Amino acid sequence: MKRTQYIWLLSLLWVFSCKTVEKVPQKKEDDGKISFKFVQVNDVYEIAPLSGGKYGGMARVAHVVDSIKKEEPNTYLFMAGDFLNPSLLGTLKMDGERIAGRQMIDVMNAMDFELVTFGNHEFDLSEEVLQKRMNESNFYWMSANVFQQLEDGPRSFNFVRNGDSIPVPETYTIALSDSDGTTIDVGIFGVTLDSNPQDFVFYADHVLEAESAVSKLKYQQSDIIVGLTHLTVEDDVALANKFPSISLIMGGHEHNNMLVPSNNAKVAKADANAKSLYVHTFQYDKKKVALEIDSKLVPIDETIASKPSVQVVVDKWNKILDEQVREVIADPYEVIFHADPPLDGTDSASRGVQTNLGGYITNAMALSFDEPTEGALVNGGSIRIDDMLVGDVVSMDIFRVLPFGGEVIKVDIKGALLKEVLDYGKSKGGTGAYLQRYGFEQNQQGEWLLSKRDIEDTEVYKIAFSDFLLKGFDIPFLTPDNEGVIKVYEPKDTEAAADIRKAVIEHLKSIR
Repeated sequence: MKRTQYIWLLSLLWVFSCKTVEKVPQKKEDDGKISFKFVQVNDVYEIAPLSGGKYGGMARVAHVVDSIKKEEPNTYLFMAGDFLNPSLLGTLKMDGERIAGRQMIDVMNAMDFELVTFGNHEFDLSEEVLQKRMNESNFYWMSANVFQQLEDGPRSFNFVRNGDSIPVPETYTIALSDSDGTTIDVGIFGVTLDSNPQDFVFYADHVLEAESAVSKLKYQQSDIIVGLTHLTVEDDVALANKFPSISLIMGGHEHNNMLVPSNNAKVAKADANAKSLYVHTFQYDKKKVALEIDSKLVPIDETIASKPSVQVVVDKWNKILDEQVREVIADPYEVIFHADPPLDGTDSASRGVQTNLGGYITNAMALSFDEPTEGALVNGGSIRIDDMLVGDVVSMDIFRVLPFGGEVIKVDIKGALLKEVLDYGKSKGGTGAYLQRYGFEQNQQGEWLLSKRDIEDTEVYKIAFSDFLLKGFDIPFLTPDNEGVIKVYEPKDTEAAADIRKAVIEHLKSIR
């Protein structure tokens, strides 16, 4: 019996000696250091890739952001203005009303954007439609200098969340923490340039409002202050120089990527239409009050996968787009031209100088009839892509350039009225009434020439116009009942002139 008990005791000791001893996890000590990432896009008008799928695409952006979040949970996505307009999809109708940016809100909601600020193109939309888009968004809006103009004065724009009306704040704060308990507050402010005046919009001075916003964030003891702006790069640099507490400005408006130094911070802008994005990596030492920011430009191209859940949303809207475009042309993605150098379709150029793209459009207009016209004119405001076309150009790109379409109208017009139209268009530089031209030039004395010859007041010329111009909207006196308009020819259904986009596509195909 004693022997049995002895063996049992030895066995019990052996079991206890082999049992793993679990260590109680030690809580990490707060080292005062924290890292996080801000992902920036700006001036995005198209949800799908461009140039036949080569560049851009919001589902690709979403994939990149998700990949970053796996390594750094403290990752946030921002839009530095200009995303609701212009776009080809936005001009189409669904359920009896124009889509007008609805597709972009749908996609951005699926991408989990953190914050946006207004760009000038947001105010292309009517007050009512803009309000709808803001209410549909799941992300926050923020601006320090843009307000809704009411009869009794300006007030903050509002957006609806869960039945509550929330004023658009002048600043926005993100409270961050990491695994060892380091916490900081990042304060963000936003301002927008006043280049798109509308009756329902009040623009306060962006410098004064930025100063107020930065002071507010400093008073709230923000550890880091960042700008999310839609200004010219010169204005962004001036802000960064004026307010040393700004650590970074994520900006929009220019469409080419740049990382511009100032005295105290850098101004970053990505390429338009999500051809690239910026990833800003912040390393902050709270104890030393030391900050390092590493900004890397990430190209978005066909080598990047698409996030499936976002791609489903993109595909839904692309189906609507394809169905409507195929009513006009059979193959929206046929390569019709190679743009080298790029074709300039930016707003600032289209509305201020004669561009190569404007030349191709008006040349196509002149050639769209059985008998070519002597010259052609289109208002720069008809060109809505606000971007450069680079490399292979597909038919769909021309629809994006001229989303409103319309006919090309051949007109017999007296020289005196023609010169008056040309003078008026030139005087409207900077607006949509500026004229892109084919066949016209000015001599050193500023006199207009057509095909290198003087324009005679009493002579009658055959000129191609966009049908919009003949409606008197941009040029009030240019209507069919003006006595200087001798005859207006209606385009035939079989001619390219029946749709200006067809005319441009056929012309580019013929010269590629």
